[in-house]
Parts: sequence; C-alpha cells; structure tokens
Amino acid sequence: MKRFDVKSTMAPATRLGASLAILLAMSAPAVGQQPTFRDPLLDRFEGNWLLEGTIAGRETKHDVMVEWVVNHQYLRIHEISHEKKASGEPAYEAIVFVGWDEATSQYVCVWLDVYGGMSQASLGHAPRSGDEIRLLFNDNDGKTDFLHYLCL
Repeated sequence: MKRFDVKSTMAPATRLGASLAILLAMSAPAVGQQPTFRDPLLDRFEGNWLLEGTIAGRETKHDVMVEWVVNHQYLRIHEISHEKKASGEPAYEAIVFVGWDEATSQYVCVWLDVYGGMSQASLGHAPRSGDEIRLLFNDNDGKTDFLHYLCL
C-alpha cells in the first residue's frame, strides 16, 4: 500500500475537527442515493440458467449467470453462448445490468456485448407490467432498435 504524509499548520484540535468532518462526509450516503433495491420479480431470475432457442434464425444455447451486485442496486446478467468462434472464444457474450429508477418508476438497463460500442441503443427502459419486463432500446434517432423481454 502506498503511503503519503500530510503536513498541516492547523492546531491539533482544528485538525481533529476537520478530519472528523471529512470522515463523516465520506461515510454519508451520496445525495440522491436510492434505498437498496428489492424486487420480487427480478429476485426470481437470480441463479444459473441455460437459455435454449432460436435467435436470428439460428438454434443456440447460452449459459446465463444472474446475481445482484453493487449493494443490491443492479441485477447483473452474464450471458455466454456455447457456440464458439474459430479462435475458440464464445460467439456471443453480454453483460447486462438491470436496475430501477425511482424518479421515473421504470426499470433501467445497460446492455454491453461483444459488438462493442456504447450508444443510445445500449440503454433500455421499461415500466413493470405484471410478471414480465419489456425492455425497450432505441437507436440514436429515438426509433425502436429492439425490444427484449425478461419473463419467467
């Protein structure tokens, strides 16, 4: 661990008060921090899954690992295809984060995958609708790029 020394011309009592103020500020929650996110529907997705089906006209299988991360604020979905490229790497891999935006009362999503880049199409949103979440992703012109369903 790197060490650094700080020298101060403040009196010891003032230095102690300033140090305590800094520690209290660092330990306080960030302004606007949402409470820990609890969602019974998303809780049902937690675990390890095998996704099987047809995507873009091709039969496929993907391993899907789902867990709560970042102080239970986001559900991380890690998806890896069984199909491989010539290099031996998975043909498809994605890491997806699903959370909740209190201000809009909607699910929010960030979708990162092997295609790379970050654009408006990487960001999804959805109101809760029964036992499914219809995540809508728009392109940079605001047109629907794709719709992804999370349902059990």
